[in-house]
Formats: sequence, structure tokens, C-alpha cells
Amino acid sequence: MIPLDIKQVLIVLLISATMHFSGCKSEHSTQQDSRKKLPDAAVKVVTVSETAPARQIEVMGTVQAADSASIAARVSGNIIELPVRLGSLVKKGDLLAAISAEEITAKLLQAQAQLEQATRNLERERNLLKKNAATAETVKTLEESKRIAEASYKAARTMLSYTSIKAPFDGTITQKMANIGDLATPGKLLLKIENETRLQILADIPEALILGLAIGDILPVNIPAAKLNLAGKITEIAPTADPLSRTAPVKLTIQPETKIRSGQFARVALPGTSGGAVMVPKTAVLAIGQLDRVFIVRDDTAHMQLVKTGIHHSDMIEILSGINEGDIVISHGNRHLKDGQPIIVQ
Repeated sequence: MIPLDIKQVLIVLLISATMHFSGCKSEHSTQQDSRKKLPDAAVKVVTVSETAPARQIEVMGTVQAADSASIAARVSGNIIELPVRLGSLVKKGDLLAAISAEEITAKLLQAQAQLEQATRNLERERNLLKKNAATAETVKTLEESKRIAEASYKAARTMLSYTSIKAPFDGTITQKMANIGDLATPGKLLLKIENETRLQILADIPEALILGLAIGDILPVNIPAAKLNLAGKITEIAPTADPLSRTAPVKLTIQPETKIRSGQFARVALPGTSGGAVMVPKTAVLAIGQLDRVFIVRDDTAHMQLVKTGIHHSDMIEILSGINEGDIVISHGNRHLKDGQPIIVQ
């Protein structure tokens, strides 16, 4: 005869087991019912195949004006004229800035007077030499004095010309770092002028790809800010690479457009290698945060599959892992699909 306390324990275990199996059956039944309730989704599919697209590598670049100059003062003095502002259009030879010239003018007048005096002294001694009243050594010394006076006069005249700063070429004022009344000193930047009718892209190219480029090559260029795709022609390739970045600067000329500005960001597409790759339409790949997924079809049902993507090529995207050649992937109608949802292929 089984004791009463053991009977009670057995009864409790039997009840627990019955509830557990009943719960599992109910949960499984609920999952099946939930999937059965999902409506059939109309989709379009593609069969994954291995293709060999031309792999393109993108490098970053910057739009620059082909003609650009930083205008700096070459003499000291207060700025007395500054007839330009940001965005001003100027022609070659137009006045950009004028610096006070009183001190330099005084030095020029002094140098001129010294030159005139040296010239008179030399002429007098030459006349005396003809009359044997002067020596050849004296004339030679005065000739040297005149040459020194001439050099001083030319230097003063050159310094005076530096007080009027003129445009070196046709262009636009893109930076203005000075105002009337400021003290200009040699080397102080006043303005920057650029000719935006001639634009170029400066891009740093990995050294491994430089050997595949040549002067005159045409490369695709994209300027996101202007929403423009252009052709860039290589005009310069640096003969050496930077030892730190392992890149070499390359310049490409582009056609000027009203939307393009110096300093804008650009992408340059480089020709790469070709090789077999699993490709699917871009519409087949859905992003989940930092992850990418696709839906593959098995037994008329959509199954979510995480994938790792590679290069983008036109309207296709490379899949590095997650699916294989021959898989059927949903390309349209996948935005609101659920894992396990039945589908109807259109």
C-alpha cells in the first residue's frame, strides 16, 4: 500500500506534466494559427546567379578652381582702398587693394635724388678726365656709385608698385581677410581669388591603383551637393606617393556648372578588377539597422535571411555571404513581409 504523502506527490507531478504538454501543444497550435492568419503576399522574384561586373572603387576628392591665388601684402602700411567684396567678379589688372605709400614714396624720392646726384658727379669727373684734371680711378669709383644709386632707385620704385595690388587673372573673390584701415604687413593674406570657369577635382588615389591610370583617362565623377554626374579628364598624376597615406594626388578637369562650387565634396570612380560575384537587385536588400537582409523563397513561403553586402554596381548589389547561386530571392513586394509568410509569385 502506497503511503498517503507519496500519493499526493505523484498526483502533483501528474497534473504538472499534463499542464506542460497541454501548454506546448497550445503554443505550437498558436504559432501555426498565427502563420495561417498571415495573408498571401504578391511578390516578384529573381533567381540568384553569379555574374562578373566590373568592380569600381570610389575615392574621395575635392572640387578646386584650376586658377587660384592667395593675395598677400608685400609691403607694410595701412590699407586705404579695398574696392572688392566676397563674390566680386574681377578682371585681370583690376585694383584689389591699395596700401598707404607715403613712406615708400619718400624713399623713392630720396633714391631718385641720390641717382641724379651720382649722375652729375660722374659726368663732371668724366669731363675733367678729358682735360687730364681727374684720374681714371675716380671716374671708376663714381661709376660704381651711380650703379648703386640706380639699384636703390629701382628697388624703391618696385616697392611703390607693391602698394597697388591688382588681380592676376579674371576671377571671383572667394575669401576676404582684411578691411580698410587694417595694417598690412609683408606676407599678410588679404584676399583669395579663384577662376571658377575652370574647375578640377583633386583626389588622392591609392598607390596600388595609380599604375592603372594615365594622363587623358576619363573617369566618372559624382558631386553629391550639386546632384551631378560628370566626366573628369586626368590632367596630372603625382610621380610619387605619400609614405604615410600610401596615396598620390591626381587632378581631373571637369566642365564648369552653375551648381558646382570650389570646395565641394566629390566622388571619383576608378576602374577595378572583374570577377565572379553573387549579385541581386538593390530592391531585394532591406536594411535593419547595421544589418542587411533578404527574403528567399522555399515552399511558397518567404524566409528572412541576413546577408553581407559588397560593392554596388548600377542597380545591382553584390552579396558576399548569406545566399548562394540558385536561391530564389524576392525582389519586389518585400517591404512589409514577415518571416514565414506565404507568397504568390507574380
